[in-house]
Amino acid sequence: MRSKKIYKDKVNIITLGCSKNLVDSEVLSGQLKANDFVVVHENKKLDHNIVVVNTCGFIGRAKEESIQTILEQVALKQKGKLEKVYVTGCLSHRYKEDLEKEIPEVDAWFGTNELSSMLKQFDADYKKELVGERFLSTPKHYAYLKISEGCNRTCAFCAIPLMRGGHTSKTIEEIVREAEVLVQQGVKEVMLIAQELTYYGLDIYKKRMLADLLQRLADVKGLEWIRLHYAYPSKFPLEILDVMRERENICNYLDIPVQHAADNILNSMRRQITRTEMEELFATIREKIPGACLRTTLIAGFPGETPDDVEELKEFLRRQRFDRVGIFTYSHEEGTAAYQMEDNIPQEEKERRAEDIMEVQQQISFEKNLEKVGKTFKVLIDKREAGRYIGRTEFDSVEVDNEVVIRSDQKLRIGEFVQVKIVKAYDYDLEGEVV
Repeated sequence: MRSKKIYKDKVNIITLGCSKNLVDSEVLSGQLKANDFVVVHENKKLDHNIVVVNTCGFIGRAKEESIQTILEQVALKQKGKLEKVYVTGCLSHRYKEDLEKEIPEVDAWFGTNELSSMLKQFDADYKKELVGERFLSTPKHYAYLKISEGCNRTCAFCAIPLMRGGHTSKTIEEIVREAEVLVQQGVKEVMLIAQELTYYGLDIYKKRMLADLLQRLADVKGLEWIRLHYAYPSKFPLEILDVMRERENICNYLDIPVQHAADNILNSMRRQITRTEMEELFATIREKIPGACLRTTLIAGFPGETPDDVEELKEFLRRQRFDRVGIFTYSHEEGTAAYQMEDNIPQEEKERRAEDIMEVQQQISFEKNLEKVGKTFKVLIDKREAGRYIGRTEFDSVEVDNEVVIRSDQKLRIGEFVQVKIVKAYDYDLEGEVV
């Protein structure tokens, strides 16, 4: 038992990195609240006495941000403004021994799969009955839903398997139950996330089961939007396209990171797919789901990438005309297969290439947005700021995609769906009015 205090412990959780980390923080929050702790996320008031930093160790810049955040919290502790500083997440998992030596002021370090151990540090009990229940840090109308952990892929640039381990699927029943709990809390949209969605089920059902999972989730009453993130293009399970077409509450949206388009770079990256095969996949998706929104992610500056490879990637973008594109510059991560290669492109050149590539996509995005002017879309209202409402269509995910700016004299409720006519287009956003 914890020793009695004249005040309740208040825990602030700071989450860095991806949505998978955010879900982990929400699960930790739920467990702590059930153990009578007061829990807040990203608390600016500094009225908490314990902090947990959930770190990212994905690429160099993310690691730098994580370390800086830890040092800031340690400084607050040294000033007497915090009692305890705990660190968890990918960076902590990967570099625990080194970090313990470098930053001894941290009270305890935990890896990515050490929730029970972390709770023991709080003298808190792990409550099995809370499996699937979380204390949401997002607005209550949307939530991320993690369907698996880890990854069995061997992409040369990626350190995620070093931090998250091999692929482990949740059962369909467990995921559906979690979705039902989220809907009971007011959630209308879930974004399915994993390191690799399309691998789902292979470990426990001995076959790809994403289509079956989608059918079950689409039956959850009150769940109005289901969105798919992080689908690997190699061996893509085409049967999910039939489910997407048949079920109205599955968004016509797919996030399929391609990383590159030049075959020699794809081969060096160990992506297990060629440009031609990717083009065939995207053609099939567009044939089966006309108007589907395709999002992808790219890497600029991979070892050995030439200016000709960059030009091929730009030509690929012009040909494919993706709706949404994100880009990273290559980060030389120890322990990965690519670490054995020479990181032969200066960072400034990587960034220049990334900007050059995104200029191509910027024009494509603007042209695609212009096509929406005059049309009416179902829009989910996310927030109100500066006297305007901000929402999203089914073709846009939270934070990473376009937003619809709505000027309305009538009061709109956050989390409600409204019909919006688009009246103006920008490179990455739209303006509309309520119909």
